[in-house]
Amino acid sequence: MLTIRIGVAVMPGRENPISILDVPATRQTQPLFGLNNQQLIKILQQFKASAYRARQLSQALYREWSEDLDAVTTLPKDLRERLAQAGYCIGLPSIVETFRSVDGTERYLISTNDGQTVETVWMPEGDGGERGDGSGAGYHDSTICVSSQIGCAVNCQFCLTAKLGIIRNLTAGEIAGQVVAVLKRHNVQIGRDRINLVFMGMGEPFLNYDAFMDAVRLLVHEVGIAESRMTVSTSGIVPGILRFAEEPVRPKLAISLNASNDKVRESIMPITRKWDIQHLVDAVRKVPLRPKEKLTFEYVLLGGVNDQLLHADEVGRLLRRVDRPLKVNLIVWNPGPQMPYDMPPPERVAGFQARLRQHGIPAFIRRPRGRDIYAACGQLKRTVAAKTNLSAFPLPESL
Repeated sequence: MLTIRIGVAVMPGRENPISILDVPATRQTQPLFGLNNQQLIKILQQFKASAYRARQLSQALYREWSEDLDAVTTLPKDLRERLAQAGYCIGLPSIVETFRSVDGTERYLISTNDGQTVETVWMPEGDGGERGDGSGAGYHDSTICVSSQIGCAVNCQFCLTAKLGIIRNLTAGEIAGQVVAVLKRHNVQIGRDRINLVFMGMGEPFLNYDAFMDAVRLLVHEVGIAESRMTVSTSGIVPGILRFAEEPVRPKLAISLNASNDKVRESIMPITRKWDIQHLVDAVRKVPLRPKEKLTFEYVLLGGVNDQLLHADEVGRLLRRVDRPLKVNLIVWNPGPQMPYDMPPPERVAGFQARLRQHGIPAFIRRPRGRDIYAACGQLKRTVAAKTNLSAFPLPESL
């Protein structure tokens, strides 16, 4: 039953009420969350404050996760008041809607300063995506799936996010803020609780490269999450990969391959017309790896499109040419409305995995999480429906 309040809809299975439209935009303010220590020093200099005040403010932003300037009591009251009068605010993104899956996964609509929303996913015990990549991560680690853009311009044909198109890039504060908002919700203690970050939500991180990397540096240096616990996925933006290879601090790299040859890949990932598989492989080989680290190649299995044993043989031959430590994550396509694809049967998925292993390629099947609430890989579209109709998409128990 749908209950209507003034401009608000409340649906079963949803934790908080939210307008069916985006959250109304607030007046323009200048968020402090997202700024590094040097930027904070520069702002506070305008108020004749000592440089050590910037470190106190940074501590409040990134370690204490304060949401309001009044709560930053390490700063003098008059300084807080002057900052507020000048239009500064904490600006930590907030969760405005929560959807819970039967498997414990949570999908969030998170508000931005201009009234838009972006999606973030919390997976207790993860989905196994980090297995075998050299990080030591396992099934019992929780994972946050983070967005880098609102919408996406890459237009992968099997992905619901592509249906939004690109709305805008997120700022570094909006990217890192998703992480902090979820950490705060779950009372995660950095240094005690095992947490993984995967930049695999809405958007292509390497098409918002500077903001994405600024967010990574904030999360590493200020929040305190090791880069070895982070993975970024790209559809194959070659210039971004080459820049990434030069970064002194960077997450692990995952490549969305999804096809064994250019013809198939171009039909489902039009970006292949700009950078084909060989250009992609050449760029990936330039990325230095840490001890025990492996490259990850992600492969979404689409029934009858790219899931045959001949495709597995092609992938095996292709990846042997990469000549780097690597693994493959097999992802059974996650269904969505009006999408012209099918899920492959479990026996075909298992056969594909076995064939890759025959080629000497470590291959893992990622466990689907949150399909019933549109939280799984490729399903993020700011959906406001409470539940997916799972009767149309039976979920194989073995996956």
